[in-house]
Amino acid sequence: MEKTVAAHHGCLRATATVDPEPIVELTAAEDLRRAAEQGHTARREESALVARTKSRYEAVAALKAQGKGIKPIQRELGLAKETVRRYYRADSVDELLATPRAGRRTVLDEFTEHLHARWNDGCTTALSLYDEIRALGYCGSYATVRDYLRPFRQIGAAPPATPKIPKVRNISSWMLHHPDNLTDDEQLGLKQVLASCSHLETTAAHVTAFAEMLTGRHGERLASWMAAVASDDLPHLQRFIRGIERDHAAVLNGLTLPHNSGAVEGNVNRIKMLKRQMYGRAGFDLLRKRILLSH
Repeated sequence: MEKTVAAHHGCLRATATVDPEPIVELTAAEDLRRAAEQGHTARREESALVARTKSRYEAVAALKAQGKGIKPIQRELGLAKETVRRYYRADSVDELLATPRAGRRTVLDEFTEHLHARWNDGCTTALSLYDEIRALGYCGSYATVRDYLRPFRQIGAAPPATPKIPKVRNISSWMLHHPDNLTDDEQLGLKQVLASCSHLETTAAHVTAFAEMLTGRHGERLASWMAAVASDDLPHLQRFIRGIERDHAAVLNGLTLPHNSGAVEGNVNRIKMLKRQMYGRAGFDLLRKRILLSH
């Protein structure tokens, strides 16, 4: 679900609005905002994270094309197994880049409104703005501020302050919580998000239906729920149902029967805590390694 939100996060930027008066200023403001957004998008595309993701995907895809499996690729590239599995199963590099392109939360996020406002006031010196937000609590680098302001300097005008768009993880969290457990602001934020993108609205409906099936043990609804997901343009959720199909009987039982492993997991956790108390963290880690090696 989080991957789906990341893939459609751009819909929220596209539908962000500004004050509708006057019309002439609206057109100019939209042009400036679009130019600034393109600049920031280009900066994200040039980031080390995006470059590393593209490089790793190409390497994994090349070895996969040679018929190699996940474990051989893991050994050859020296990557973690879960990392190789994620790249191996991705249909394209764009799927892996959805979250980086959506924009992760940064130390600068809290201060962007101040930067926009001061730029509009005529203060366009990056060092001065850096000093100002440092006094407000910013703990990042000067280079981050300079790079953020660069698109504004390139378009030769002060862009209007952009509306804040909820982060991918916030939206995902809202979808995964029962509406009664969300604050009024969170409910309003989710409502605005779903109104901005039909794909996210459909995703939220599927998530709610699955949650009701899970908590109410309505396993008889599983087949119809999977069919509904399969009929929509939601590749990440469809991958999830393909996983269910591989272990359908167990999933159906889990959604139907009253039995659970909560008591067992509780006992396991208590044993782990006791061992940590007896051996200390370092001793416990050593003991665990010996047990693994013995098997």
